[in-house]
Amino acid sequence: MTTSLATPPSYADTPTLLVKIFGKDRPGITAGLFDTLAAFAVEVVDIEQLVTRGRITLCALVTAPSTGTATEGELRATVHSWAESMKLEAEIISGTGDNRPRGTGRSHVTVLGHPLTAETTAAIAAAITSTGGNIDRIFRLAKYPVIAVEFDVSGTETPGLRTALAMEGARHGVDVAVVASGLQRRAQRLVVMDVDSTLIQDEVIELFAAHAGCEEQVAEVTARAMRGELDFEQSLHARVELLAGLDESVVEKVRTEVRLTPGARTLVRTLKRLGYQVGVVSGGFTQVTDALQEELGLDFAQANTLEVVDGKLTGRVTGEIVDREGKARLLRRFAEQAGVPLAQTVAIGDGANDLDMLNAAGLGVAFNAKPVVREAAHTAVNVPFLDTVLYLLGITREEVEAADGEEDED
Repeated sequence: MTTSLATPPSYADTPTLLVKIFGKDRPGITAGLFDTLAAFAVEVVDIEQLVTRGRITLCALVTAPSTGTATEGELRATVHSWAESMKLEAEIISGTGDNRPRGTGRSHVTVLGHPLTAETTAAIAAAITSTGGNIDRIFRLAKYPVIAVEFDVSGTETPGLRTALAMEGARHGVDVAVVASGLQRRAQRLVVMDVDSTLIQDEVIELFAAHAGCEEQVAEVTARAMRGELDFEQSLHARVELLAGLDESVVEKVRTEVRLTPGARTLVRTLKRLGYQVGVVSGGFTQVTDALQEELGLDFAQANTLEVVDGKLTGRVTGEIVDREGKARLLRRFAEQAGVPLAQTVAIGDGANDLDMLNAAGLGVAFNAKPVVREAAHTAVNVPFLDTVLYLLGITREEVEAADGEEDED
């Protein structure tokens, strides 16, 4: 069969054979199978190979031998003989044409479990089926610090699938992230994160309050804001007022007390290697975010600024207020500066003041977030490792470790 490079080959009415090989993996099996098939002048339509715990499953979809050459029976006998000589098992199934077309509506479903049980996996698979979806492929992205498995699904639309699997994930205590398939998933080139309780484990205002001896008062103002009695800007001003008179030297002490979230360095380092631009927006303070920007090599950073006069905090903030609307505005600004369409951005946050940013981004990730945020975001991660966000982008733990190893060698 001769085809033009401009025209994809069509095997719709062509007799084909699915050749399946199973057994203990070792070098040379794939080459040996196709050396065997080469004697029959068949064309390769599709190939898939998987190795799990040292056992290989190799599938080759090939055209049946043409009339006038060797027969299908001879091919079968030869393949079975070769497999037996290699102490492998072979199965050959006759059919017509290529794989059946995948259904419209395609999604990547990432499941994060610690552990991931058979019961949970069965429930996730059944939920996919209940939406009309078909699982086309499953593979493991990571085995630690959590098990991360990706299902490639077709035949159902992403929003409905996300709703069904969110309920199933909550029922079984695992994180299930559903993102639409397509080039945009690989093209996302700007990631913007919240800082407090996302990039870092702390609430910076509380670290300052500890030095000012007003932790309880700050906590009360925060609680009022959480109850809806104060909006973010009101609560910000009320809490900062309690810091008035604090010596500027406290800033350096607070910087040393800040604790990065586990996986934060790995996330940023890996994204930067992939060519992503990375930024932070914070309702906290530039006195801390500027240091984080320098330490992690961030491309963008914006936060509120504590006013300092004569070496003392005045209890006021200066400049542009970074609140809920401000975070979304800054995401758009960073995207414009980076030359990245908004649809190709990722936003990560945990609080209600992150919601506008999460919804504005191409992919909004609620990280160990409040229930209202988890329900409204595109997807949620509820494990304490920030680098698990990499799995939502299709990046495997092995790829991260391999890149780290290459850098160590350099």
